[in-house]
Amino acid sequence: MPVLLNAKIGFFLAVRQIRRASIWTTGLIVFVMILTFLNLVVVSGILVGLIEGSISAYHAQYTGDVVVSTLDNKNYIEGAPNIINILKNSPDVASFSPRFSAGAIAEANYQTKKETDKANTASAQLIGINPSQENAVTGLSGHMLEGSYLNATDYDKVLIGYFLLKQYVSIDSPDFTSLNNVHVGTKIRITVNGITREVTVKGILKSKVDNVRRGLFMIDSEVRDLIGRQDGNVASIAIKLKDGVDPAAFKKTLLLAGVDQNAKVQTYADAQPQFLKDIINTFATLGNFLSSIGLVVSSITIFIVIFINALTRRKFIGILKGIGINGQAIEFSYIFQSVFYALCGSVIGLIVVYTILVPLFLAHPIDFPFSDGILVAPFGETLIRMGLLIASTIIAGYIPSRMIVRKNTLDSILGRN
Repeated sequence: MPVLLNAKIGFFLAVRQIRRASIWTTGLIVFVMILTFLNLVVVSGILVGLIEGSISAYHAQYTGDVVVSTLDNKNYIEGAPNIINILKNSPDVASFSPRFSAGAIAEANYQTKKETDKANTASAQLIGINPSQENAVTGLSGHMLEGSYLNATDYDKVLIGYFLLKQYVSIDSPDFTSLNNVHVGTKIRITVNGITREVTVKGILKSKVDNVRRGLFMIDSEVRDLIGRQDGNVASIAIKLKDGVDPAAFKKTLLLAGVDQNAKVQTYADAQPQFLKDIINTFATLGNFLSSIGLVVSSITIFIVIFINALTRRKFIGILKGIGINGQAIEFSYIFQSVFYALCGSVIGLIVVYTILVPLFLAHPIDFPFSDGILVAPFGETLIRMGLLIASTIIAGYIPSRMIVRKNTLDSILGRN
């Protein structure tokens, strides 16, 4: 088995050469491989993480693990009390929050408005909640920017998303309306289906989830009165499952119970807008393209290093061939050196990614207007990128060694071209 023998001899020569190499040269090459590995993983991971952060926030702050919502041709969930009973009796449900909702117009500064003044209004979604149930599912009380969270007895009180307020988001566009001079304690008017109610702002919510930052939240009994619905048929139900329960499996349970006859049942992943899923795919492609540039650069670096190394050791290579060492064994030696550099860089890169970078981004996400960006680095995909790096390095190490080894043995020993 000459190939196996040549591989063993090549491994011996590689170990010998690496041991005798300058530690600074070896360290520099490994450092380049570390940077290349991080480029492969981190660039695409951050780009995808920008959208994954938005999806995670939508999951945690609005939909829960599973969301039951109205059918496309309905205004509310018919038979919602029956679905609520199913959820109450399910051992898989940790908590759930039924919500009433309706489109609303909020108006501010109406007390001082003159007849010739344009009304200061903003369109919003009015959401009626049970404060304790909603907080158990989405932790809404943890997103208070100012003021305090709702209590069950807070009639004529409202929480307002900060995106509806001019002092927090100033966008000069005729299509974007916001309220001026609205603070905690300010009275505003809310109009739903022609019915107007004056309410007091109890708190201001800050979130990067659009349904929250542009929403108006009141206790469910008041919203139910405003929209004239006393049958208990809500618009949506956000469900938080117990730890370890698979959302997809629980969705199937609800479907088997016939819930889909009167409502749309979705996991948090299903409920994500399609444009977010499209952006993830686009960013992943862009990240792969940018990462591939780094892969090419590292391959060129290894090619140059191996080529110079083989060129300077051309006489030694000729002597090895002269004493009977097969050229294939010498090529194997340079391949093993390339693998050594790639493995060292990749292993150190793995440690950096999973012990430093991923926890760091989770603890301190990148603050973008639409999401808290995290680093997404699935272990399986990371191993694939590691394999690509090693494969490209093997090719980059083999080609220059092959170029030098195939030269005439006597010419190599005498240094002739």
